[in-house]
Amino acid sequence: MWRPCGIFDDTYEKDISIVRTLPQQVLTITGLIALLFLPQLLGAGRITTVNLIGISVVSIMGLNILIGLTGQISLGHSAFMGVGAYTLVMLMNHLGFSFWLALPFSVLSAGLIGLLFGLPSLRIKGFYLAMATLAAQFLIPWIIVHVRPDLTGGTSTLNIAAPSILGFTFDSQVRIYYLVTFFAVASIVLTRNLQRSKIGRAFVAIRDNDLAAEIMGVEIFRYKLLSFFICSLYAGLAGALWAVWMGAINVDSFTLHESIWYLGMIIVGGLGSVPGAVFGVIFIRALEPFSHYIGPPIASYFPDAIGAAIKSGISPFVFGLVILVFLIYEPRGLGHRWEIFKHFYRRWPFSY
Repeated sequence: MWRPCGIFDDTYEKDISIVRTLPQQVLTITGLIALLFLPQLLGAGRITTVNLIGISVVSIMGLNILIGLTGQISLGHSAFMGVGAYTLVMLMNHLGFSFWLALPFSVLSAGLIGLLFGLPSLRIKGFYLAMATLAAQFLIPWIIVHVRPDLTGGTSTLNIAAPSILGFTFDSQVRIYYLVTFFAVASIVLTRNLQRSKIGRAFVAIRDNDLAAEIMGVEIFRYKLLSFFICSLYAGLAGALWAVWMGAINVDSFTLHESIWYLGMIIVGGLGSVPGAVFGVIFIRALEPFSHYIGPPIASYFPDAIGAAIKSGISPFVFGLVILVFLIYEPRGLGHRWEIFKHFYRRWPFSY
């Protein structure tokens, strides 16, 4: 691992530390303090988008473990978020659970469902595994709508009470920001440490060559299922945070469209890169309002019927174009660009 010129690891603790040098420690502390005061800088309007980015970061960390580290694929990630969200709301509304008591059950329920849909990964891979996980995206919403709609609300919207702790109620977007930010930062730290653990190294071995990994003693099926389970745990947590962020849930919030957007975040950010996943989330979440902004000026140059079609379809068009550009010109994503910048900084002023 590269270090800035003149910096050496003279203890084992320094060698394994994520934040290794004094400048990194200062930047980390400064960044955390900046997060505390971000709502005062942005205001209540823009903080709603920041909350969406934070929830997406939690969700994408799980998907990055599955796709980026293990080399598996899931087209039903949004549906697993729905499992976590609906479990949370039903426990709170029907059984009177508090948010903090219902949260572990919502996370665990999503993990178990993800484990179920991960079972085919022993026999199939690639396109066929994608189709197996795509089934979750259609089955789970169907179950929510048609099986016990008296509990799930069917196609109706279910409201959720604002959670509170020690008299502090998360009843506004500014207050919800601190809840979302806490879990987003925690998910980043946990994912970074998981990446360097025995489990993370087994995931990477399976991704690079599952046959060689099995010969070396890695239990392929066990770690593939574990990857699906962990990925779905993150999705369940993100779904619960989504319910709190919205104050209500509806089955239309967890569609295939959202699952595809999450895959786009992984592609743009870079497979297996934790910083890249964060960059991908910010880039894609900023892309949608940008496409809505440029839609009307572009549509004004065309007749009314064509202009209306352009305004309604500009967002998926821009999304598809961005994904295509990244796949052709930067397949390793923004995370790769970040690593190049770090290597340049650490080698400076030397060019070799």
